[in-house]
Amino acid sequence: MSDRLNNASQFNKILMERFVAKGNVCVDATAGNGYDTCRLANLVGEEGEVYSFDVQDDAILRTRDLLTGEGLQGRVKLIQDTHENIDIHIPGEVDFLIYNLGYLPGGDKPIKTESHTTISSVEKALKIMKHGAIILVTAYRGHQGGLEEYRSVKKYFEGLPQNSYNVFEFSFINQKNDPPITIGLEVRGGRTWQR
Repeated sequence: MSDRLNNASQFNKILMERFVAKGNVCVDATAGNGYDTCRLANLVGEEGEVYSFDVQDDAILRTRDLLTGEGLQGRVKLIQDTHENIDIHIPGEVDFLIYNLGYLPGGDKPIKTESHTTISSVEKALKIMKHGAIILVTAYRGHQGGLEEYRSVKKYFEGLPQNSYNVFEFSFINQKNDPPITIGLEVRGGRTWQR
């Protein structure tokens, strides 16, 4: 039997499968290779919708190809823009958002997320999230600037009011080489534990 929980991506997948339902509106704020976008598109079903952001041509093309191969392109709006402009592209409320910080795997490493744009995006996202909505932000600390970005984003989340948000962190404490850490948030007032 293979490990089911040995990295942040597996943890994020478990939370997606637990909290994303058919008909939901979701956001992949960093499309990358398209895996999270594709997973969300499967989970929301034909009644749901996914907004998928990336600034790079390659990321949008990879994500489009993956969605087309799975027959899911009709459920996703691909947006080639920074996730900082989330408020411009999403007209209503959302149920779930995911961010993977850093650079596109296999892509141009100097093109990467920055803490100030990520924090700006999250601030805007909080205004359009339903009660019980979830954000997951996975920080990759091993690349240049990654640790600083993680610290800035974590500090922002730590400052959010407890009466409005449940904020948590998932990390491996026995793994070497700065494994990714997921910071999560739930908007209080919902009943996400009931389905």
